[in-house]
Amino acid sequence: MAQTIAPPATGAVTPAPIPLKAIAPWALFFGVLMLVLLYFIGAEQGATSLLSGTEVHEWVHDGRHLLGFPCH
Repeated sequence: MAQTIAPPATGAVTPAPIPLKAIAPWALFFGVLMLVLLYFIGAEQGATSLLSGTEVHEWVHDGRHLLGFPCH
């Protein structure tokens, strides 16, 4: 039983790399979003609180312990 190797495809087009100018706004957006989430999980309590009450604390309580932030 003979096996033949198919010749490489000709005319294959490689996709162009995504330019940095197209990625930068999305990277900045997600970076700021992650910092806001980190603030609400780690610091939204006490003297630096932006929202009054304990609702935010109760919503992120398990995530706070998972990430190692003390809260009580």
